[in-house]
Amino acid sequence: MTSDLTGLLNSPEAARVGAVLVIDLAALVANWRAMAARAPGAECAAVVKANGYGLGDVAVASALWQAGARSFFVADIEAGVRVKTALPQSRTLVLHGVPAGTEAELSARGLVPVLSSLCEIERWGAYARKLGRKLPAFIHIDTGMNRLGLPPAELDRLRNDPAKLLDGIDLQAWMSHLACADDPTNPLTAEQLRRVRAALTRLPKAPVSLSNSAGIFHGADYHFDLVRPGIGLYGPNPAPWAPNPMRPVIQLLARILQIRDVTPPDTVGYDATHRVAAPGKVAALGMGYADGYPWSLAGKGVAMVAGHAAPLIGRVSMDLLTADVTGVADGLLQVGGWAEIIGPHRDIDQVAKEAGTIGYEVLTRLGSRYHRLYING
Repeated sequence: MTSDLTGLLNSPEAARVGAVLVIDLAALVANWRAMAARAPGAECAAVVKANGYGLGDVAVASALWQAGARSFFVADIEAGVRVKTALPQSRTLVLHGVPAGTEAELSARGLVPVLSSLCEIERWGAYARKLGRKLPAFIHIDTGMNRLGLPPAELDRLRNDPAKLLDGIDLQAWMSHLACADDPTNPLTAEQLRRVRAALTRLPKAPVSLSNSAGIFHGADYHFDLVRPGIGLYGPNPAPWAPNPMRPVIQLLARILQIRDVTPPDTVGYDATHRVAAPGKVAALGMGYADGYPWSLAGKGVAMVAGHAAPLIGRVSMDLLTADVTGVADGLLQVGGWAEIIGPHRDIDQVAKEAGTIGYEVLTRLGSRYHRLYING
């Protein structure tokens, strides 16, 4: 831990909370630039949905805007308004499209919807004609995810009369979404590429976007005109078949609230699930499942205290974790000190694997009670 970070952790803001989330904006920017360098012929957007994957959508988008990003994807209008207000010159795209009745707000706010059905296309076009001007949109074609996007029957209707159905729409791109790009052995990825190319043969010309973070690593055939990295920006491995090329972006540090001696037959935590086998020391840490730490990590997780691995014991409580710090020398232990939950010694993917989940969930569950400390911005 650097002396600068130590000073920030001793700030009045950090003293008010049980845990601090340190976000390295320079690492975030480096990851975006690394993604952009892998797709040199394409615009590199940034996916900042789920509140910037838990790190703060406005802070993340602002840092990436300074680095050169110009297009940002969010899930819903509320997030779109936040990002567009902070970055009025940005192209802010709403992946959930245009819910009925929101056309006026989307247009007035300057947001760009991603349209996923003929119904949405017709409503957005009708509103544009009412205004007497074209309105921008991406159109999402489903090529195998079976989630959002025009299904084949609707795509055929669009192909048969694009001039009528797209009347009023400033078509900024066709897009689709890869379902299995993080598994290089899955044939669906290549099949989706084939379906995208086939779909484009009878559609009006426009830029194309297909690749998410993992898709970027499949090579130039998948890049088209715009790539949409998400998870890779934030540090987890977007290409799990190879060593992680991304820089870690976060450290999650929990405050040591109390240290106590324990001896057999003591137990620790709710339901007395941990029974003390030998004399030792236990530290109570100031975070729990209310902060997004997985309850499933009871008896599995590890905290790093002064560079030493301290197994988490007992239940994960709402506001507390308990760590076995028997192996940490007394001179390195202090109430008010910090334990690393995620960081240089414990990356997001490792924590996710132990919890039986994915890095996306670990990141996006990071709670609102953490003091978010932005560094190197």
